[in-house]
Amino acid sequence: MADGAAPVRRGHPAKRAAIVGAARRVFLREGYTRTSVDAIAADACVSKRTIYNHFRDKEELFATIVAESSSAVAEDFERIAECHLAHPDDAEAALVAFGDEWASPGVRSADHGALVRLLMAEAAHFPEVIRVWIRSGPEPVHRGLADRLRAMADRGLLRVAPGEEGDAADHYVALVQTPTTNRSFFNARPVPEEERLRVVRAGVRAFLRIYGPVDR
Repeated sequence: MADGAAPVRRGHPAKRAAIVGAARRVFLREGYTRTSVDAIAADACVSKRTIYNHFRDKEELFATIVAESSSAVAEDFERIAECHLAHPDDAEAALVAFGDEWASPGVRSADHGALVRLLMAEAAHFPEVIRVWIRSGPEPVHRGLADRLRAMADRGLLRVAPGEEGDAADHYVALVQTPTTNRSFFNARPVPEEERLRVVRAGVRAFLRIYGPVDR
């Protein structure tokens, strides 16, 4: 900002929260293309001018929703990882319990899954929003999982060579989380609990064939 230039007015936090909540509802109901700023303003009970006091345009508002939702899901991941992977005694039991809870539908899962499906549909048009999503959700989740697996390996519960914890995290996701996500199509359809647990257990067993300790 140049010296003496007035700061951009960003508006009242409560108004911003109302706009974000309304935009999330309208985007998920109508899709990105069909959603108008007028419709968001009507749902939030604010004027279009008020929206533009907070956000440059519809794309910035969409990116904000993606970032906030992804960050919230990353926080949920960290809570679940802390619960199951912080001090495990049995690698298989811990990884199954962690994977099952991580794959379970939660309070945020349905809306976030719908948002990811919408983002995937619009991915070719909004590469910057994709980058926002990756930075806010998948990247911190991947780092967190890699750190947990590294700590388990350091305790002798896994066999992960130094520097390979990122690969191990990728493989855990591919074997455990992705199959459950695919079955639910990002929480678009329910997956019976017994089916989810069966898939998680099978994935963990496959993961441990690669990374389990030698004397397992």
